[in-house]
Amino acid sequence: MEAKYLRIPDERIPRGYRNIRYAFHDVDGTHSLIRNWPPVMSVVLNDVIENGLPDGYDSQENVIRLTERAGSRKFEETDRFCIESAGLSGLTQMEWAIRRAIQEGKIIVNCNQKNNSFKIEKIWQGEETFEEKDTPEMEEYLSENTPKLFKLYEKVLNAYCRDVNLDKAKKDPESFMVKGSKEFLDFLHEHGVKNYFVTGAVVEEGKGMFEEVEGLGYDMGEGKQVEALIGSSWNHKLPKIDIMKELAAKLNARGEEILVVGDGRSEITAGRDLGAYNIGRLGKGSDRQREILKECGADIIIEDKVR
Repeated sequence: MEAKYLRIPDERIPRGYRNIRYAFHDVDGTHSLIRNWPPVMSVVLNDVIENGLPDGYDSQENVIRLTERAGSRKFEETDRFCIESAGLSGLTQMEWAIRRAIQEGKIIVNCNQKNNSFKIEKIWQGEETFEEKDTPEMEEYLSENTPKLFKLYEKVLNAYCRDVNLDKAKKDPESFMVKGSKEFLDFLHEHGVKNYFVTGAVVEEGKGMFEEVEGLGYDMGEGKQVEALIGSSWNHKLPKIDIMKELAAKLNARGEEILVVGDGRSEITAGRDLGAYNIGRLGKGSDRQREILKECGADIIIEDKVR
């Protein structure tokens, strides 16, 4: 009978190897190249820090303005934040920009500025949930505006690259996949490993990330190439560590049975905390990303090859 796991050596395990039964994969930048999200994220967050959130900031006119500005120039702080925050919940990334605008006095909300500055720094370092409470006014403002800003970002992303890239990907999927990623999924599946896609993006059947995964031709469903796609929502922050912990508990999976594959801080940190084996995917020339993956506990870092 064919083994229902993939055996890999690991001297940290008493018997000297792991039996991998489950693999949790990031999607954006690890498998799919449809979303060229950093230029869009950077311009949207920079605009919030510079201008706050004026009335009508989520208008179609503003979508057009931000789409035209995306990728047109560098924004030092938010460009770096995109590298540091890769893999965080979209709501957390929006929260960071709003907090920075409050710190800069571009948004006026009754809050504890010391607490606000503390959370800004911690989000930069990859944290998403905090024991320290905000003022009721701050909680209400974030609750109302982080989903609203998140939806604005998605509209700009769709207009900037996502929609046209999805159309192209449906005709030529391979050109929008990280080289070797699909073959790796097939290899794991053939060895009995159950693959799960985990994302910080919103997952709605037939829309957004779900549509992109299907458009690339991934076979999803129980017992198939990818068992399921699991992600965030518009209104409720779901850090990857929580998604992955809940998934591991649902599967009754021990950390040593799990493989985590990703290119961002959050999934690799989550894998480390679970006791999983972690593979970091690295784009060409991403020196800071390499540092982040090492700091977060990647066991192997695989750098992209030119197609």
